[in-house]
Amino acid sequence: QVQLVESGGGLVQAGGSLRLSCAASGRTFSRYNMGWFRQAPGKEREFVADISRRGIVTEYSDSVKGRFTISRDDDKNSVYLQMNNLKPEDTAVYYCAAADRLTRVVSFYDYWGQGTQVTVSS
Repeated sequence: QVQLVESGGGLVQAGGSLRLSCAASGRTFSRYNMGWFRQAPGKEREFVADISRRGIVTEYSDSVKGRFTISRDDDKNSVYLQMNNLKPEDTAVYYCAAADRLTRVVSFYDYWGQGTQVTVSS
């Protein structure tokens, strides 16, 4: 069992940056592949980025590639999402999640945080 808690969201102007953090409880964090997803009002939850065990592989959606960076620190049981050059269309609730496999598919993730709001003003 893994419990996830996101933090770091907020209100930022377009072009600005935010760093999201996701802290995991439990001693098995390192065995999980981790993902970040987001959900805007009236839209489905969508994949943003994921990172494999030990951080060997990372993947990004086309909409954030080159602007966002996912990383993890297994000693701190944490995963991060550095978001640069933010755009109004990045506005959403951002969730971190844990899965046994490296995947972009929402349904394959077993554990989810409660989400953190990111709002980008134009």
